[in-house]
Amino acid sequence: MILNFHFNARKIFLAKQLYCFMIILPEEMEGCISGSSANPHEFLGFHRLSDRKGSVIRVWEPSAERVEVVCEGGCTRLEMQCIDSRGFFELHMTDREFPFQYSLTSFFTDSQRDWIDPYMFLPSCTNESLSQFNSGIERRPFQKLGAIPTLHGQHSGVSFVVWAPSAKSVHLIGDFNDWSPISLPMRSLGSSGCWELFLPAAEVGDKYKFHILGADGVFRDKTDPFGSRFEPPPGNAAIICNSIVKKNKDKLYNNPQENPISIYEMHLGSWRASPQEDRCLSYVELSQILPEYLSQNGYTHVEFMPLSEFPYGKSWGYQVTGYYAPTYRYGTPNEFQILVKSLQNRGIGVLIDWVPAHFPSDDFSLARFDGTCLFEHEDPRQGQHAEWGTLCYNYGRSEVKSFLIGSAIYWLDRFGIDGFRVDAVASMLYLDYGRKEGEWIANKDGGNYNYEAIEFLKQFNQAIHEEHPSVVSIAEESTAFPKVTKPPHTGGLGFDFKWNMGWMHDIMNYFAKETNEKSQFHDLLTFGATYQFSENFIQSFSHDEVVYGKGSLANKMSQSNEEDKIANLRALLALQWFWPGKKSLFMGCEFGQWNEWDFDSFLDWELFDKPLHAGVAKLISDLNHLYKSHFSWFRNDHNMDKFSWVDCDDRKGQTLSFLKYGTEEKDTLLVACNFSNKLRHRSWGCPHSGKWNVILDTDSPDYQGEGAAGNVEFLAEEKAGAELPMELTFSVNRFSVRVLSKNHY
Repeated sequence: MILNFHFNARKIFLAKQLYCFMIILPEEMEGCISGSSANPHEFLGFHRLSDRKGSVIRVWEPSAERVEVVCEGGCTRLEMQCIDSRGFFELHMTDREFPFQYSLTSFFTDSQRDWIDPYMFLPSCTNESLSQFNSGIERRPFQKLGAIPTLHGQHSGVSFVVWAPSAKSVHLIGDFNDWSPISLPMRSLGSSGCWELFLPAAEVGDKYKFHILGADGVFRDKTDPFGSRFEPPPGNAAIICNSIVKKNKDKLYNNPQENPISIYEMHLGSWRASPQEDRCLSYVELSQILPEYLSQNGYTHVEFMPLSEFPYGKSWGYQVTGYYAPTYRYGTPNEFQILVKSLQNRGIGVLIDWVPAHFPSDDFSLARFDGTCLFEHEDPRQGQHAEWGTLCYNYGRSEVKSFLIGSAIYWLDRFGIDGFRVDAVASMLYLDYGRKEGEWIANKDGGNYNYEAIEFLKQFNQAIHEEHPSVVSIAEESTAFPKVTKPPHTGGLGFDFKWNMGWMHDIMNYFAKETNEKSQFHDLLTFGATYQFSENFIQSFSHDEVVYGKGSLANKMSQSNEEDKIANLRALLALQWFWPGKKSLFMGCEFGQWNEWDFDSFLDWELFDKPLHAGVAKLISDLNHLYKSHFSWFRNDHNMDKFSWVDCDDRKGQTLSFLKYGTEEKDTLLVACNFSNKLRHRSWGCPHSGKWNVILDTDSPDYQGEGAAGNVEFLAEEKAGAELPMELTFSVNRFSVRVLSKNHY
């Protein structure tokens, strides 16, 4: 049987492989052993002799005592000649001039193995097929690079392709060759900068790495940048997976700005312990309880802190080494997909934190991958995050863009997630981020904008939205950088939403003030309205606000006793939900946990047995269900015309009130907040006549409040000369928020 050589597509490789001198040169053998050879296929495998009289098969099998060639059908076995005691064998055949099907049997002192020669195959990947990867426009590089189980001709095996353009040589090491650093040299493909080897002996489940001789003359064992599964540290090896990656069926496109979005942010490892053991829950165990919990509490989405593989637990996943692999900590990639599907089946969208801003300097991963700064900048003024001890991506390098955007597409294609929260965007946008004067390099215009990162983010958002129109992208961006949530064709970055970190800091500062001081800081409540509609904001209280000594959300309240702290927390959460913008809340805040978040401990679920905390949980559930049922509320989250103040100047009384208009008069909401320590009975302007009803009161006994505000139904009266034509007179108890509507919900 003739091997499946593709003459037209690969004639250059064929010419090199089919013709050679009979004798392998000593320097060629030495190059194979030392790792300095970039093309082992040039002298290993099957070759037609240059004088056209016969052929030679040559193998490199260290430690074998003898090797036999097994011809078609196994009927003929020919012993090879050992031409070098270090493991080189060859068979010269005068009657064979064309490639044919053969296998090999190696004999050792007390064992033998049957194998297929990996050096008899033409490349499984070509420079032409990698051209888009090299150009920075490849959206699915994972279909070519990495370890891909496949058929090559009639042989099953694994195609290994790695990008290492400056490497002097690359060897494949793994379970399939007992981690020998010399037995499997890879072939340089040339212009693409990639190295390739098709290995029939490799199987799904095998662990592997690349043994790379760098441009600096240093050998490094590197894990696969495109690995789709990894073993735990300290091994950190990639694991061959047999996952079929195909684009998931597109969901119906709905404008996310007009949909209800209430996000539960969580760290899987510290959410809840296994009932049987003191350990975190697995992907499968989470799939059995998390969807029900989120559905009961009314959330529309869940956001997982980074699940891409990472070695250092204390980084919470924000120092990624495996951009294409869910972390081993909770199960396998297939089990993660079970979790995703279980959530989506209950109507919960799945978002993950994605970290393209930086990566750790671990020796086994991306840093100085081929002996040069391949993924990062060479100059530390561009290539290092001194603040975090990590490395910055070189967004000007085309292959880096393909690698990163490909990872995002992979999570969408492979697991069918619904979107991303992109971490640390500000650190990408500014060349001087976290750097002092003289520690950074200005752009071509002398400024501090990172033009390459800006273009990368535009390309990322364009790519994911074109490939998956229903995807949601959220920027964690802490500055006033313009047009973060505007489309790329208008000069924007293309995100759907941006965390409103300015509003969050102002509001938290206000609630941390003593009651007798709040009048002096009233502007903290109102300033956010001046820019609220400049972007599509998400009002977020995230993990960053409840860690590293900052205290839990409940403990940030300035009051001295627990009841008043919880009352203020309820008021804070109601203000967040009724303020314009989408919603996001970190786990534990939904029931008023006292302890700040610790990634190494679990949430204090026993607090649910205490009425105060059960009241907070019920409030969050009611807020979410009310938000989702009120069409005009969520549809106008980003519509400036649907928000107006009733009274934003009551410093002395420490009250705040505003209107949220709907598509009809009956949908209008009047939100009245009393952040003082006294019940306030007063008149509040309103736009419509008739009856108004209280649809939510954070002081309600349902939430363990005092229930001191009294009536829940009121009749609007005319108010001559006022900005609003009508007024309502009602009470709002201390540390609480009341919401009225002309409609019952």
